[in-house]
Order: sequence, then C-alpha cells, then structure tokens
Amino acid sequence: MRHFNIPFFIPELGCPHQCVFCDQHRISGTLQAPKPEEVDLQVAAYLKTFPKVERQVEIAFFGGNFTGLPQNEQEAYLKAASKWVKNEEVNGIRLSTRPDYINPEVLKLLKKYGVSSVELGAQSLDEEVLRLAGRGHSAKHVEEASKMILDAGFVLGLQMMTGLPGDTMEKSVYTAHRIKELGAKETRIYPTLVIRGTQLEQMYLAGSYQPLRQEETIERCKKLVLFFEENQIRILRLGLHPSDGLSNGSELVAGPFHPALKELVNTAIWKDIFRESVIKKTGSCLVISVAPKELNAAIGHKAANKKWLLEHYERVDFKTDPKLKGRAFHADYC
Repeated sequence: MRHFNIPFFIPELGCPHQCVFCDQHRISGTLQAPKPEEVDLQVAAYLKTFPKVERQVEIAFFGGNFTGLPQNEQEAYLKAASKWVKNEEVNGIRLSTRPDYINPEVLKLLKKYGVSSVELGAQSLDEEVLRLAGRGHSAKHVEEASKMILDAGFVLGLQMMTGLPGDTMEKSVYTAHRIKELGAKETRIYPTLVIRGTQLEQMYLAGSYQPLRQEETIERCKKLVLFFEENQIRILRLGLHPSDGLSNGSELVAGPFHPALKELVNTAIWKDIFRESVIKKTGSCLVISVAPKELNAAIGHKAANKKWLLEHYERVDFKTDPKLKGRAFHADYC
C-alpha cells in the first residue's frame, strides 16, 4: 500500500509567534493560499496521477497553524475536502498546526469534516530549546494537545527539528523518546537552517548561533531514524523540501541543507552495518544481497558505499533477494 498526499499550503497570516527560524510574514506575503473552490480542481488533477489500486490518499493542509485560521476559513477548506472522503476517492484529511491551538471545540470541528490525522509542530520537547527558538509554547502544551488528539480518535503526528539553538544530540534523542511516549504514530525530522530574513540569521551573523554541519546532522538523524523505526513510528519526511530558494541559495544563509538528506542518512546507516559485519571478512570479491527496497540505500548515495567497499575488495556486486526484509542482508565472499 503506497501513501500519497495531495498538499495545500495555507500560510497563517495571523500567526502571533515569530519563531527564530521562520519568516512566516514574508512567506505569507509571497505564497498565495489556494481558494477553497480550487481544492476540487487540484484533488482531481492529483488523483489522475496516482495508481488506481493499493493506494492510500490523504488531502493535506500544511502551513504550520491551520487551526489558527478563522473558523469560517477552516470550515471552507474542510468542507471542500470532506466530500472526497465521503465518496471514498480519498481516504482522509491531514493537517498540521501548533500544539497551543488545540482544544476540544477545534477537534470537534475537525472530526465533523473527516480529518484523520493531526500533526503538531512540536520541534522539541526540551523547555530551553523551545524558549530559545521563540516557539511561544511549552512542552506541556505539546503533551496536553497530544492527549486531546488521541482521546478524540485522530492519528497523532509530532514533528521535530534538530540543531535548534540550545539543542544537543542528547536533547534531540530525548525529544524522540518523548514523541514515542506521547503516542505519536508519525513524525517528520527537519534540520534547522538559517533562512534569510529570520532572527536566526541575525544570531548567526552575530556569532551567537552556529548551525550543525552536514556530517553532524547525518549522525544525529541516524540515531533518530533507527529509534523511530524500532518503535514503529512512521517517518513522513526527513529533510526539507528542496524549494527553488533553498536549491539556488537565494533563501539559504547557512546550515546543513541537502536535497537528498534522507538518502545520505540511509547510506550512512548501511555503511555502519557493512563496517561492523562485512569488511572484517577476507576475500577478493564480495556479493551482497539485500531486500529490493533497500538496494539503492545499500549501494549508497552516488554509490558511496560501493566505492568504499571497493577499497577493501577487488570486486563488489549488489543484488536483490525478495525473501529479505528491512535491512537484513546476505554476503558471499570469493
């Protein structure tokens, strides 16, 4: 079963908080929110591109603070989306919002229109990190909102960021553990980037903030990915969407942006596996069998793992074995 989102970005024009890493006012001024009547056209267009069978489709409203919109605007979007759920062409509706904009009345409205998943931008569960990031909410807000969402019967997602001011490896791991303990079934992991026009840019230029290097981000994300996988928490996204502004550098001032961060992290996980179990063996050639879904990650981003293994063996080949699951593998030596 493949999962597909039909995304709509709804910028929160009235967000009362200015997180140090975000320039929501500039984003809101340059990105045009779709009109509710445009939802039908976009959903219909997306559905034509998805496979007809073995699919799970959700209409997704992103933008950071959907439940901070005026209620009439929320209802207009949800009403437009809910008819696709009622006619069973779409499986559900998901949205992202702030933990301090969740209450029983809000959840009653979301339930009325068939919302299935609610993602909270937790970012961290460490109080100092939340304060330094200017989030405007506490860890307790996340805890209380998470309980309300679960009690109301929604799927809970908790998003997190690595490398925020005051963050450490230990605090990131702590946040991951709290995400599990709070009952989330889904997460997103975002690296902190210094974006032009933000308070974080001022902190960076003044020398009071230093973003993580790419190698540090990969190392931190490895631990998070393995923890979430071990605890059956689905990682919806690892890394930021490669917008034009990030890719061409017009928005990015500093930080560990890479358009294929997920691939880099999975490559590093496989390299650790090979370092532990493969290169200790002797032989001049090596044939590694992996699950079909893991072939690209095992070979590595831009064949990095294969090139590394070729430093130890004269010949290295990879093949797939459908009997293997996850990161199980088999190595033959000659």
